[in-house]
Amino acid sequence: MTTPNDLVVLSHLRWTFVWQRPQHLISRLAADRRVWFVEEPLANGTSRPRLRYEQHGPVTRVWLEVPGPERHVSFDDDLVDVYRRDLPALLGDGTPCDAWLYTPLALGVARSLGPSVLVYDVMDDLASFKGAARSLQLRHAQALKAADVVFTGGRSLYRSVLQHRPEGTHLFPSGVEPEHYAVAVGRRRRRQRPVAGYVGVVDERIDLRLLGDLAAALPDWDVQVVGPVAKIDPATLPQAPNLCYLGSRPYAVLPDVMAGFDVALMPFALNEATRSISPTKTLEYLAAGLPVVSTRVPDVVADHGSVVDFQDDGAGFADACRRVLRHDGARRAEIAQPLLHWQHWDTIASRMDAILADARTGRTVTGSPRAEVAGSGAMESA
Repeated sequence: MTTPNDLVVLSHLRWTFVWQRPQHLISRLAADRRVWFVEEPLANGTSRPRLRYEQHGPVTRVWLEVPGPERHVSFDDDLVDVYRRDLPALLGDGTPCDAWLYTPLALGVARSLGPSVLVYDVMDDLASFKGAARSLQLRHAQALKAADVVFTGGRSLYRSVLQHRPEGTHLFPSGVEPEHYAVAVGRRRRRQRPVAGYVGVVDERIDLRLLGDLAAALPDWDVQVVGPVAKIDPATLPQAPNLCYLGSRPYAVLPDVMAGFDVALMPFALNEATRSISPTKTLEYLAAGLPVVSTRVPDVVADHGSVVDFQDDGAGFADACRRVLRHDGARRAEIAQPLLHWQHWDTIASRMDAILADARTGRTVTGSPRAEVAGSGAMESA
């Protein structure tokens, strides 16, 4: 057995943000190799660009601090040339590596490392998100062409990618750690007022009108929203006496958060930003023993239609919350169990790793949707 190459992950998401697909997968792949998680530059007023790094368990988080006022700086910025110059020295000049893209804007940085294998994990349609860079569509097409292996995070993404990249593309919807969330079942207690809750980022993908209407239609319930607000003005969030925004919570305490829910919500707007999403939270809610009420997100309908109640507006959500509260939880758990087993993050990471190993040795790798679904840059340690 040979030791796997170092893995350099280039991501638009920060390692310390919400724990989601990149963190789940990359933390597992770090079990037997060095992993560098390279983030977008961070503008913080520093006098000169500095490459910073810090250890998070087996993963080394890397980011570039750049001069100027606080703003979003992407991998497409000219300042990213510091990455191209200083990353090889951080890794160890000549160290063989594989590169893993979460944003196609980092393709140039990835190529500069001369990776043995280039992986592009298409977890979202980033070009459809609010404030997306104009160059994203072009870079996406270039990354699909350049990558040795392409993974996609849901059925809709898979179909769209196949139009441009029919070979070497694999469908891997996001997964779950069932054992992490299962403890919520035993911690759930009967409350005087039922709670309908949402866990996740609050951004342009959330239907704020629906959320407000739901709170108004459930005056005898509490509606809790747990997660950071991003890319939207917090002043636009609906307000009601029974609607509470609790902010972000670390991954470790999410089972306790969900133990405080009676019904789980997925109040997604049906827009360009949600057309191709495959929300991780669907399986997390089910693993926590919760009934789920959602808008008709295409991938959720396709993958979880047998265990999710679909509604279109606040009134429908309210009626569904009252109804699913009376459902047979044991029967729901029985239906969900095969999904939770097959889409365990351990299973997904292992299958991805096998594909990566095959690509490194030059073996042909094909996709199988049926099988794969159920300036000066001083380097400083932070």
